[in-house]
Amino acid sequence: MSAKAIVEKAMEQGQGIVRLTPTWVPRVFCVPGRRIKLHPDDYYALGTERGGIDERWFSSTTAADNGPLTSENEGLSHIVFEDGGQTETVLLRDAVAELKDQLIGKLWDKYNAWPIYSKFFDNQGALPFHIHHDEEHAARVNALGKPEAYYFPPQLNNHGGDFPYTFFGLQPSVTKEQVLDALEAFTKGDNRITDLSVAYHLTPGTGWNVPPGTLHAPGSLCTYEPQKASDVFAMYESVVHDQTLTTDLLWKDTPEDEKGNYEYLLGVIDWELNTNPNFGKDHFMAPIPVSDEAEMHAAGYEEKWICYLSKDLSAKELTVFPGASVTIKDGGAYGLYVTQGHGTLGVWDLESPALIRYGQLTYDEYFVSESAAKEGVTITNPSKADPIVILKHFGPDAHDNMPYPVK
Repeated sequence: MSAKAIVEKAMEQGQGIVRLTPTWVPRVFCVPGRRIKLHPDDYYALGTERGGIDERWFSSTTAADNGPLTSENEGLSHIVFEDGGQTETVLLRDAVAELKDQLIGKLWDKYNAWPIYSKFFDNQGALPFHIHHDEEHAARVNALGKPEAYYFPPQLNNHGGDFPYTFFGLQPSVTKEQVLDALEAFTKGDNRITDLSVAYHLTPGTGWNVPPGTLHAPGSLCTYEPQKASDVFAMYESVVHDQTLTTDLLWKDTPEDEKGNYEYLLGVIDWELNTNPNFGKDHFMAPIPVSDEAEMHAAGYEEKWICYLSKDLSAKELTVFPGASVTIKDGGAYGLYVTQGHGTLGVWDLESPALIRYGQLTYDEYFVSESAAKEGVTITNPSKADPIVILKHFGPDAHDNMPYPVK
């Protein structure tokens, strides 16, 4: 069966909603936090040379960039179609290319692609202090710039890991010379670049907006992270939790003719953004109800904006109360993941498994086409006690009622 035929049948079967397979991604420089429901025996399923699996990617048409050992289709989501005892899969990326606006609506005309994805990163310790390039610098390596946002789901943060604090930006008094000195010291031991930054305590149920050009070292909470469809980054910290980083990570996504030029690395930093004395106030995101709370509760649900300060992406958290059935409309296509509960999503079963084996199919992740989102998706919760909690991530221009106007 051709990819197009599989996708068309999957869309018909799901009435505009397609089921996705779990997409697991290892990182050689990370230690898994073991909160993303992967079986304890499977965190090193790809071998120790690939590192531990500490990420799960959602509705991804973006390939992971994990160096020369990266496997084929790593980081890419697959649609699964099951019928008559047969199981077929097709890349979501190929489905978007085949169905175009039938799947992602108006985003196809502007981007010719699904322009975002989301992920969990689940690290036992803090990640290295690093940066994602803006459009100008990313274009020099034929990539896209990478804005991103964070949300810390309470259901997946039964423990805070080793360091539940994130370093963001630079102290306002820091000079470019100090940062340059730290970058040049990368190969000489611990360059202590986070001494120049500020750490913020992380709280489950809240989040942060992280524009490109922001220096940051994400803390050890399990994090839901909507982001632009890109995997560009460069690591600016040389030693993290007594683990050394290699220089290829320092120069990652640097043009060949700029490698060795520390001034270029300095130029990737958005200086005004990083030294903003109000960085915390301007980038912290507390959840905001999408409409009147009393009205939502009376209807059997609660929905909150959890990522809302970026023009490139947004996210919501939907809770459907026990015994309720609700129909929720949205303005654009989205990917979703269920963190708690069980029930139905349109014609689909919906459940949040306690444990997942590597390679196992689940019913906890779906992609909703623009037409289905606008028509409304019905979620039914048969439980007498357990709510259904769903995280939903959207691309640009999906809403006309964002809580804050974004630039």
